[in-house]
Amino acid sequence: MNRAQFLRLMLAGAAGAMLSPLARAAGAEYDFWLTRLKYDSGDWDVDQRMPANLITSLIDYTNLRVDPKEHVLALADPKMLTAPFCYLAGHKLVEFNPDERRNFERYVRNGGFVFVDDCNHDIDGLFAKSFESQMSSIFGAKALKKLPNTHPLYRSFFVFKDGPPATGFELNGWGDDLVHDYLQGIEIDGRLGVLYSNKDYGCEWDYDWRNKRFLAEDNTKFAVNVVMYALNS
Repeated sequence: MNRAQFLRLMLAGAAGAMLSPLARAAGAEYDFWLTRLKYDSGDWDVDQRMPANLITSLIDYTNLRVDPKEHVLALADPKMLTAPFCYLAGHKLVEFNPDERRNFERYVRNGGFVFVDDCNHDIDGLFAKSFESQMSSIFGAKALKKLPNTHPLYRSFFVFKDGPPATGFELNGWGDDLVHDYLQGIEIDGRLGVLYSNKDYGCEWDYDWRNKRFLAEDNTKFAVNVVMYALNS
């Protein structure tokens, strides 16, 4: 099942019965809406200006009908199963409760896409270790793998010949003092369901969207790639 089939099933099928009127309206009116996942452990409410930047870039660069508002749903809430794109981030512990674990696995296995960003940009930090442990527990010890820099993600809209662009936080030597030259992911039946970053893109894109005009190169272009890949793969 590809992403388009997943969305048609979720929005038109049995799952539609559990949607709120707002979500049903969003499904009819928009091609894309951003869903941030909140979870009981850790700190999920980070990089609060990032969604506005991502949404603005999608409106600027693509023809998608984009919901201008960020949606926040509990990972334990079955309504998250209908989202076209989910974002999960934090600095601290990630330890899913049974409902969160069930929904995360069901969503990913049935065609959903989750972009997970480690705000510590540190492969030895608490978020990284605990999130990777959760993925190992749910999908298997070898499920999370490095993506090659030739992955279609890096050509899904803009072209990034060298793989994932670096962030200013890596270049400033914070976190583990490394510039990570890769992203990781979990594939289900050849389809990327989890995209995982230790590069702290959320903080990189966390500024007033009007300030993008001062950038020599718009650093949110990679966010457009992530979304377009998620919707079209």
